[in-house]
Amino acid sequence: MTPKDHETLPGKAGRAPSAIDPAERYIDEAAYDPAAEADTGGARPDLDMPTGKLIRRRFLKHKLAVISAVFLAFLYLCVPFVEVIAPYGANTRDAQHLYAPPQPVHLWHEDEFIGPFVYPTTPQPDLEMFRWDYIEDRSNPQPLRFFCSGEEYEFWGLFPADFHLVCAPEGGTLFLLGADRLGRDVFSRLVYGARLSLTVGLIGIIISLTIGMTLGGMAGYFGGIVDSTVQRMIEVIRSLPELPIWLALSAAVPATWSPVAVFVMISVILGLLDWPGLARAVRSKLLSLREEDFVRAAELIGAKPSRVIRKHLLPNFMSHIVVSASLSIPAMILGETALSFLGLGLRPPATSWGVMLNEAQNLTVVEFYPWVASAMVPVMLVVLAFNFLGDGLRDAMDPYS
Repeated sequence: MTPKDHETLPGKAGRAPSAIDPAERYIDEAAYDPAAEADTGGARPDLDMPTGKLIRRRFLKHKLAVISAVFLAFLYLCVPFVEVIAPYGANTRDAQHLYAPPQPVHLWHEDEFIGPFVYPTTPQPDLEMFRWDYIEDRSNPQPLRFFCSGEEYEFWGLFPADFHLVCAPEGGTLFLLGADRLGRDVFSRLVYGARLSLTVGLIGIIISLTIGMTLGGMAGYFGGIVDSTVQRMIEVIRSLPELPIWLALSAAVPATWSPVAVFVMISVILGLLDWPGLARAVRSKLLSLREEDFVRAAELIGAKPSRVIRKHLLPNFMSHIVVSASLSIPAMILGETALSFLGLGLRPPATSWGVMLNEAQNLTVVEFYPWVASAMVPVMLVVLAFNFLGDGLRDAMDPYS
């Protein structure tokens, strides 16, 4: 729009170009929609706003994504301190409380405020149903201990410690989610299992992203024989049934390996089978971007292909990569859970949510002691949170849509 045009616009006579609203320099007056301005409270969109700020503003409008991000951030911040959070060790047994039910935490006893406490339970055999019944002694409230010394552990395997966030009462028990068939606290095992179940997705996605971006970037940039070779590899891998391949590769892991070695191998297996989808998406995007002027300019000044892909092409595709990563992590968590549930993933004494669900295969046990299957709840919540987070990131990464 020229200065002369400004003089002819209605309502703008006598105004200098510098006095025009900055938004009017970019928006054609003929395309201006008063209804759209009314929807935004009379304010025009700031087209000069930085992309990062637009992305952040768009993401914060997605309430489920924000809640999911806070929830996942809380879980991952707790992972390094599971020994402190859990009142018991992952494999600590109490032979006197097999299949003990959850102990509710109370605050009031006989109309008197005592604070967080539990009632002690006494096991009694039920000869008709062939199970243990636990009777509460409501005359003996046992206050919980906080920030206390409890069972000893090796913090990160570096030094011994015994500090816990919450401990069982002196001479009592604290089974917030009940106990399993060996008398192990289900809540403590859930907390310990989060460390393996949540980190297996992070390690797997790092492997998947590395392979997918490398092969997909090469196929999209070079084309020709490189593209054909990568495409055939993707088609072969995607034509194989996923679950049987997981089972076959997991069954090949020697049973004599340590839990740490098995964990690393399961992460590698999940990462090696998840990269084809990302590689194909990267390839299709790079095929269209490699003909752009900025790519030609980089090539003419002597930039190597690896630098062109890494510095110029992939950053233009980073939004899709971030979204793909956020949606692939729950798939890997479900993969580890499924393998461990079938007995082909992590094995005891390692503790993960899948290992805990492996002990809930007996329907009779689940019928009488449903708390042993409580690992389903965190798996569902984490998968839903990652999916909501991925939806929010997908919308936010395209703020001009």
